[in-house]
Amino acid sequence: MSFPDRKEDEVRRMLDGPYPAVPPDLPGRAATRGRRMLRRLRAVRAAGWVLLIAAVIAFAVWAAIVQPWTMPPTDTSPPVEGW
Repeated sequence: MSFPDRKEDEVRRMLDGPYPAVPPDLPGRAATRGRRMLRRLRAVRAAGWVLLIAAVIAFAVWAAIVQPWTMPPTDTSPPVEGW
């Protein structure tokens, strides 16, 4: 028997055999875990939105105070007058 045939036979034997018993509280545990995962996902998503909004507000305040779009004053040479 070749290598893949042996594995296929093992899988067929496992599927044909008796199935393991499912715990009676499995659906309840799965539902509880699902609710917990959804709650965590919502909390992480909300925290992400709060951080994003805080970053946008901080950037807007910084930009309003510093005004990076204006030219800095030239301090290297005196102004030219009387040309």
